[in-house]
Amino acid sequence: MLVTDNQKYYKNLLYLAKNTFTMLFSEQNFRRGEFSGSIEVVCGSMFSGKTEELIRRLKRAQIAKLNVEIFKPKTDTRYDDTAVVSHDKNAIQSTPVDHSSSILLLGANTQVVGIDEAQFFDDGLPEVCNTLAKKGIRVIIAGLDMDFLGKPFGPMPALMAIAEHVTKVNAVCMQCGSPAVYSFRTSASESRVLLGEKDSYEPRCRACFNKD
Repeated sequence: MLVTDNQKYYKNLLYLAKNTFTMLFSEQNFRRGEFSGSIEVVCGSMFSGKTEELIRRLKRAQIAKLNVEIFKPKTDTRYDDTAVVSHDKNAIQSTPVDHSSSILLLGANTQVVGIDEAQFFDDGLPEVCNTLAKKGIRVIIAGLDMDFLGKPFGPMPALMAIAEHVTKVNAVCMQCGSPAVYSFRTSASESRVLLGEKDSYEPRCRACFNKD
């Protein structure tokens, strides 16, 4: 059975209708018919819905028939080698890259750029995002704002500083049920970068994070 463009369109609409995220700001980037550049950051702890929100915004842009390109670090292969995948298994195709400079090699007609797991990128990512925004491109970034020690993670602080919009999403503390902003590592590894899921991390509030 062939899937028509209309069927794809209504499938995307159904996805948005099922999504429970509330718009925290206007996704308006058109001014007098011209597309203006901007930087948006979605940050938070593990299991807070960062990638879910990134995918939601990117799918909105696709439904609006904007030209979208999506990137993630090549090291992130937890769910898929190429797709950006949330913990809830929602997915969108992306291009894995080794270095942030590779993001600048995008198509000439690109209007929206999505970047997932930004904390794993090199320190050149903020300048890359600034360059894209100056070209009139809307840049949407998702990443952990703190590592497992509760310290600022990679280029995220600089990205949050230059962004027009910063959305911090909370998880639920697995110890007490309060809003969680920390990613507590449950495994013994001391490496700052450890790809993992529920077997390696759990979200915790400030009090529960600091009690162990």
